Amino acid sequence: MLHGAQVILRARHEGDVPVLQAELYDDVATRARADSRPWRPIPPGSAQSPYVVSGPSEDAACFSVVEAASGELAGEALLWGTDVHNRVGHVGIALRPRHRGRGFAADVLRVLCRYGFVVLGLHRLQVETLADNAPMVRAAVRAGFAVEGTLRRSAWVCGEFADEVVLGQLAEEWHR
Repeated sequence: MLHGAQVILRARHEGDVPVLQAELYDDVATRARADSRPWRPIPPGSAQSPYVVSGPSEDAACFSVVEAASGELAGEALLWGTDVHNRVGHVGIALRPRHRGRGFAADVLRVLCRYGFVVLGLHRLQVETLADNAPMVRAAVRAGFAVEGTLRRSAWVCGEFADEVVLGQLAEEWHR
């Protein structure tokens, strides 16, 4: 397990899947804004759920986020698109509605950075989010990421194109 000031990142448990499915995936409007793939209905218990527990992967590490104080499941975090040759990866998070706005996002990103830079030896981590997702941009900046640019009208979201913001952090910029 990986510990932050407010959160713990741990392997996904089978019991996490129905909660994440119901509160993160089945919220169509939120999921459509968080994933570049189109939302499709997935029945409960399906092996197609993006939260299904699976073994380790070379290009992705999926975690459940747990609130340290209560032990309650707070959401998911992942380091994905890992390129071991160039030593880069992408990070992303999704928090359950009642865990948003409590400062967890920046803590989760800090823990993911420690995992990516220290454990995996990566050189660069990147966050991509919709430009109007001000809470995520603020959390990433608080975690040490720098806004690097805007990808104009690069995301198809609920019937229209939206801008995306790219934020990056290099290992030498990371503050333990």
